[in-house]
Amino acid sequence: MERFSPSQGELTRMDQETGVSPAPRQRKKADKPALSGWRKEVWDWTKALIVAFVVVYLLKTYVFQLSTVRQHSMEPTLHEREWLFVNKISYEFSHPGRGDVIVLQDPSMGPDRKDYLVKRVIGVPGDRLEIRNGQLYINGELTIERYTDVKIEDGDYGPVQVSAGHYFVMGDNRHSRASKDSRDFDQVPENKIKGRAELIIWPISRWAKL
Repeated sequence: MERFSPSQGELTRMDQETGVSPAPRQRKKADKPALSGWRKEVWDWTKALIVAFVVVYLLKTYVFQLSTVRQHSMEPTLHEREWLFVNKISYEFSHPGRGDVIVLQDPSMGPDRKDYLVKRVIGVPGDRLEIRNGQLYINGELTIERYTDVKIEDGDYGPVQVSAGHYFVMGDNRHSRASKDSRDFDQVPENKIKGRAELIIWPISRWAKL
């Protein structure tokens, strides 16, 4: 059987007879001119800066931050104007441990209130703490604090038991009135703790893991 292939003219007559208009041919969209030369280089740098800014913002908000030591309450471990690397995500998967150096929101209410404090976790939930004759006792046992250089000079304290979801914090500086801590503003709720200080990163001569 022979196949019939109508010519273009026959197709036109058939379209007229049936009242069907032939589909218009699609025109190719004109391509946008690509950036070239210095414009392309500026656009590439702009994109890189935007990405870098977003990455740094997300890391600083959710993962880490740099914190500067402002006072003397953590001497001899930390000194004023040192920079700390603070891990902000560590406590999303665990809880603060005894001995951790932490950054917390200042829970005190008064004219000397700061935005943030750097302290050491001394007691965790359930611990029974007492300061007697310049020595720290945790759960009835004398605790040797190797990060301090003097006995506690502020007098006796306690005994107190750390509540669930709270932490007892102190500064490493145990000289009289050298540290504002849980002896002043009581136990710290866990949601006030913003991260764990892990490294001294500046000055380089003091670089150390905490």
